[in-house]
Parts: sequence; structure tokens; C-alpha cells
Amino acid sequence: MSVTTQTNAAVTTSMVSLEPKIWRNSAACRDTDPDLFFPVGQTGPAIDHIASAKAVCFTCDVRVECLEYSLMTNQDAGIWGGTTEDERRKIRRERRKQRRA
Repeated sequence: MSVTTQTNAAVTTSMVSLEPKIWRNSAACRDTDPDLFFPVGQTGPAIDHIASAKAVCFTCDVRVECLEYSLMTNQDAGIWGGTTEDERRKIRRERRKQRRA
């Protein structure tokens, strides 16, 4: 399956496996409390919560696979691949726009 990831406003395409069994065992979050990745809200104390979750994601070797899995399976809640719900919605909009172009 083709995967598109965003890097400095440029778009890169690569091949990755979206089968969770293949990449989840390598995920940096595998031994982290799952609640960290599901902050309540996006303001106030949740800002620190989100930053902490993203910090784990940015150390992860399978961040691209995680992000792409969340996009392909429409994960609406939580931090996936270092992105919030709003960031993933933006990625989906940009991809739709690119497909129409």
C-alpha cells in the first residue's frame, strides 16, 4: 500500500506495511500507558498531555506506519503517529485536495 507523509510542506510517498501486527511491536509507545495518547480536550492541561504523547511518538521508528494506519482506519481520537485529531483532519483534507488536482 502506498503511504504519503508530510515533511516540511513537501509530500513524500513510500511503501510501508499497515498491518498493525508487523509494526506495533516496534512502537515506542508499546510500554507506555495508553491514556497518555488520549488526552481530554486540546486546551489547558491537555496541552502538556499532548506534548508528552508527541514526544514519545517523535522517538518512534514506526511513526509513519502508525500515522498512516490511523488515517486509513479513520482513528478520530487520540495521538497517532505524532498527530492530533485536528492535524489528521488537515492531512485528510490535503490528500483529498491532491487527488482532485
